[in-house]
Amino acid sequence: MFTGIIEDVGQVVAFGQAKEAWSLQVAAPLVSTGVAAGDSVAVNGCCLTIVRHDARHLWFDVLAETRRLTNFNELKPGAAVNLERSLRADGRMGGHFVTGHIDALGQIETFEPRGQDHYLQVRVPAGFARYLVYKGSVAIDGISLTVAEVAGDTFSVWLIPHTMAVTNLREKKAGGGVNLEFDLLAKYIEKLMAARSTPLA
Repeated sequence: MFTGIIEDVGQVVAFGQAKEAWSLQVAAPLVSTGVAAGDSVAVNGCCLTIVRHDARHLWFDVLAETRRLTNFNELKPGAAVNLERSLRADGRMGGHFVTGHIDALGQIETFEPRGQDHYLQVRVPAGFARYLVYKGSVAIDGISLTVAEVAGDTFSVWLIPHTMAVTNLREKKAGGGVNLEFDLLAKYIEKLMAARSTPLA
């Protein structure tokens, strides 16, 4: 479990197909401290398991399916990735509950400065807009953000200068992909309502 509050922006060192899985190596001097093999780290919002680490780097095995369904298919050496270690029981809950399970790959429609802030509009795949509500929560590349607008299959968020400075969003452009995780509560409510509307045999 994560909060969507990014701890560090790491840099991809290598990402390629190894013998048993895709292997991702990330330079992460901050997040690589106080971790062990088997720990979970959200990389661009996707929960991955550390298979090896040293004082400055983390290594992860990545499923081919994960690479296909997320923006990992865009990762190249030098790319910036958002990193967050899993939530500690005694830690502050600064964002919202984020599982690290990506629901969909969104596409950036508009990304531009407006005054001192930035406006980001994302298109979601068909069928996913139902999880978006005005002032609700959404995780974009693992960042906990508040939905400012919903229009059809697009939604928008506003980004303060701090978010731009401490996440990988500063490198994003229109047309690029972002990992999306919708609010867990919305998905549970949908499941419960569907069960209630199903007549008993």
